[in-house]
Amino acid sequence: MDGTKPAMESNAEENQDEGQESKGCFECCIKCLGRVPYASLVATILCFVGVALFCSCGHVALTGTLAMLETHFSRVSSDHETLTLVIQILQYIIYGIGSFFFVYAILLLGEGFYTTAAIKKELQSDFKTTVCGRCITAFFMFLTYILFLAFLAIVGFTAIPVCLFFNMWTTCAAMKNPDANITNPENICVDVRQYGIIPLNATPGKACGNTLEAICNTSEFYLSYHLYIVALAGAGATVISLIHYLMILAANWAYLRSAVSTHEYQDIKTKDDQDIEAEARSKEGQNSSY
Repeated sequence: MDGTKPAMESNAEENQDEGQESKGCFECCIKCLGRVPYASLVATILCFVGVALFCSCGHVALTGTLAMLETHFSRVSSDHETLTLVIQILQYIIYGIGSFFFVYAILLLGEGFYTTAAIKKELQSDFKTTVCGRCITAFFMFLTYILFLAFLAIVGFTAIPVCLFFNMWTTCAAMKNPDANITNPENICVDVRQYGIIPLNATPGKACGNTLEAICNTSEFYLSYHLYIVALAGAGATVISLIHYLMILAANWAYLRSAVSTHEYQDIKTKDDQDIEAEARSKEGQNSSY
């Protein structure tokens, strides 16, 4: 009996240590999860997805558009030489947009981690935000607003080829519709020269009837049309992510600003309390001397 009692006590102590260790791990995990800026994380994921869709689909769609124009609308290389240069420049711009937004989203996510940790420490009164930290948040807010306006323009620019391809697609669909009662399909044409894509003297410059229907059935048209739609959706998702970033940065800046005001008030109050205590002690000392 006496031999089993120490064994039972040792088992109880081991179970207690294991319980404390598991509790400590659980509290550590909860503490780490509490420091994650979930709003910034969601905005970063949305930004990555939107920029990836816009850049990849936009690049491939531009290549398919150029191939389709060279094959069906502008067979003389000198006629679409300017267009080729513009498309190459746009593709390089797409490369730059993808690289820049990848780095910028990481920076905004890091700013979210910093601000979340600062706010939590502010609530515990063991940390004070610096002027530099607030200026960084304000700078990111200003830059994000500029990028938001820029991507709104990109959304409008991306919608242009979607409208052009949709016009061709609806024309081909109308030709296939048996209720349209089209007597002469060759009178139905799509002239891309009127959009300013290629010069007015480019040959053939337009496609009519069965030729237009054959173009609509090509893989270049089908793929480019749908890729432009996905690129437009990706640009829209990027705009939404930038709006999320703006709201997050504005809220973080307001929290940091209010925390500074709170600390200033607490410092003034502490100083006043110390002055009152010192004055009361001096009066007590004078009274005791009498």
